[in-house]
Amino acid sequence: MPQGMECLTNLRYLRMNGCGEKEFPSGILPKLSHLQVLVLEEFPSGITVKGKEVGSLRNLETLECHFEGLSDFVEYLRSRDGIQSLSTYKILVGMVDYLYWENINDFPSKTVGLCNLSINRDGDFQVKFLNGIQRLICERIDARSLCDVLSLENATELEDINIRDCNNMESLVSSSWFCYAPPPLPSYNGMFSGLKEFYCGGCKSMKKLFPLVLLPNLVNLERIEVRCCEKMEEIIGTTDEESRTSNPITEFILPKLKTLKLSVLPELKSICSAKLICNSLKKIRVSFCKKLKRMPICLPLLENGQPSPPPSLKKIEASPKEWWETVVEWEHPNAKDVLRPFVKFGYW
Repeated sequence: MPQGMECLTNLRYLRMNGCGEKEFPSGILPKLSHLQVLVLEEFPSGITVKGKEVGSLRNLETLECHFEGLSDFVEYLRSRDGIQSLSTYKILVGMVDYLYWENINDFPSKTVGLCNLSINRDGDFQVKFLNGIQRLICERIDARSLCDVLSLENATELEDINIRDCNNMESLVSSSWFCYAPPPLPSYNGMFSGLKEFYCGGCKSMKKLFPLVLLPNLVNLERIEVRCCEKMEEIIGTTDEESRTSNPITEFILPKLKTLKLSVLPELKSICSAKLICNSLKKIRVSFCKKLKRMPICLPLLENGQPSPPPSLKKIEASPKEWWETVVEWEHPNAKDVLRPFVKFGYW
């Protein structure tokens, strides 16, 4: 670290790389009060910084940094009182996987990664979570759902959720958040209304992902990938409140869904109890989901009432072949015959 850094009181741009430090020396950042850009490179094994000191930089517009633990991140949020003024940020918290994070330059401009953390469930953390987030990565954290991690009302701009090896997570959203019937029309400004991509892998306690009530919000969802979740039973599950309603929703439209990948889900019994209209589908993969007996996707119908493939469909990957031919059924009895030219069997 150059001697006398604390004297550069008019400094506005600071990017550090390869300085050999493990932690940014304390006492310097609060004196650089004019900083607009702070980029501490070498993710994820590079220099860490104290949350309270970063929070003291009131003119900051761009931030890329690594907090050693959750307490530093929480301290940053408290001292900053939100980061609404930031135009871009890439924040990593905890011990992260280098191979996954080496492509951080390709991540969206507002990204937060939480790795190897124990989440405090008293609500103090989630209420103060930042606005405008575009990508959230949760890797090996012990939260039971995303409700333990962030305030869902602030998730309207969230485009990408990536959940990996979170063995205590039971669902994406806790059912206690939903005590009302689903709205009749899509909620374009509701939680997850901006969501485009969702990935979940290696979560041993996960039984269901999205609650059915959330489906009207997913008007921009383009990709769903779920793999290696040994207890997963439902992708889109019905909450207790929805089960008691006298007017259940029987059909939903996911207008932009292009990719659906489900792999190694030995307990999966249902994708969705309602029918799904997904006319933008390009690729479907279902492998080693042997208890899945119904595909709820409705194919477009011709004038004679017979099904036709979605116009954008390119490929269906199914495994094992016996599951496709003897177990799984589609909404229309002739669907398998219509889709046969698109099907490829193999192991992925």
